[in-house]
Amino acid sequence: MILRSSPACTAFRALSSKRAGGMATLSFTRGKATLPNLPYDYAALEPAISGQIMELHHSKHHQTYVNSFNDASEKLATAQSSSDPSAIQSQIALQPLINFHGGGHVNHTLFWENLAPKQNGGGDPPSGNLAKKIDEAYGSYENLKTRFNTALAAIQGSGWAWLVQDTTTGQIGIRTYANQDPVVGQFRPLLGVDAWEHAYYLQYQNRKAEYFKSIWEVVNWKAAEKRLGA
Repeated sequence: MILRSSPACTAFRALSSKRAGGMATLSFTRGKATLPNLPYDYAALEPAISGQIMELHHSKHHQTYVNSFNDASEKLATAQSSSDPSAIQSQIALQPLINFHGGGHVNHTLFWENLAPKQNGGGDPPSGNLAKKIDEAYGSYENLKTRFNTALAAIQGSGWAWLVQDTTTGQIGIRTYANQDPVVGQFRPLLGVDAWEHAYYLQYQNRKAEYFKSIWEVVNWKAAEKRLGA
């Protein structure tokens, strides 16, 4: 199921101002979003993800989301300083840009933390309470991966698949989100996989199922475990 959300820009300010349930802290300089540094080299995830893809994905695509979010935020701040009806229209018109580019920044910041070289635990299975919740919900880790990859393959166009936790019930589940819509509101993001073509096409071309299979070799479950709530 593709969820289409339209959170206000305050959601991104909230995400940037605090660390909730181990969620990544987004980096800001003088009120502007900034591109986070990776804790590993671009080539460190090979052969699952090539260094060329990682460099383009991080330094070009993610940087574009950061730049565009900052640009839209500045325009929104200008519009909010005026009570003219046209300024209100501008605020409304800017919300989709805030959602898309802000979501792109949030999603990718979490995504980089969800990956790790094999020598640093990438590909190791989940453990502790998260492993227990996975077994309860899906029967086994292998079943979770199968269900997750099925959800990824079902995304039409661009989007993300996420393992999320319901903040009300504490249960975990797999949900897909269109485009760059972020996981907000009732659900807490634990682990996400980018299904946009820019995440895999240079290496896997139209064989995206191979990308979905290979990425589990460098998934960093320690990051997901830190985000898990009670």
